[in-house]
Formats: sequence, structure tokens, C-alpha cells
Amino acid sequence: KDLKQRGLLESTIVIWTGEFGRLPISQGSDGRDHNRHAFTLWMAGGGFRQGYEHGSTDPFGYAAVEKVVNVQDLHATLLASLGLDHTQLAVPYDGRDTSLTDAEVTHAKIITDLLR
Repeated sequence: KDLKQRGLLESTIVIWTGEFGRLPISQGSDGRDHNRHAFTLWMAGGGFRQGYEHGSTDPFGYAAVEKVVNVQDLHATLLASLGLDHTQLAVPYDGRDTSLTDAEVTHAKIITDLLR
């Protein structure tokens, strides 16, 4: 049975993604190369909005152009959905306290549009 039928979806975060997208054009017989400028991510449960699409790419699908999200913003949002403050969750690394979002450097922000 799936998580929704068992009433577990709201206490579970399901994420389907990769670390990069694919270029929208074929590169001969080698297929399509990695694309760090645009990728797809699917999330469900855990307090995320249902049926919501966030952002868009240019007409060719090469680069994100609207509501662009970086990995630090995604991490900040995931931590917020778990009830954790990404600016306070730190570990010592390379002589300084750092976090998953490295907020002091990246200025990571929570993507409130994704949350209910």
C-alpha cells in the first residue's frame, strides 16, 4: 500500500531528482550531455504544496529563467519542512562552523512557495 493510503504521506518527504539535467539537444550518437543550468525535481508529502509547479526554463529548455532555485535554497527548504533552522544547524569544518546551506556565504533562503 502506498504512503497516502496508510496516512503516512504527511510525515514523509518523497524526493525524485538527479544532480543535473540534460541538454535539450542531441549531441550526435552520444545522446544528450549534462546540463547544470536546468533540471527537474519532484517532491511529495511532508508539508509541501500539492500540484504546484515552481519556475520555468527558457523556450529551449536550456536554462532556468523564472524562480530559479539553487541547491542551498533547496536544502534550507527541506530543513524547514523538518522543523529545523538551516542557519542554526552547524558543524565544525575546516576551522569554522558551517552548515548544509553555508548560509553565511550563499545567503540560502527558504522557498516558501513550496510549503503549505
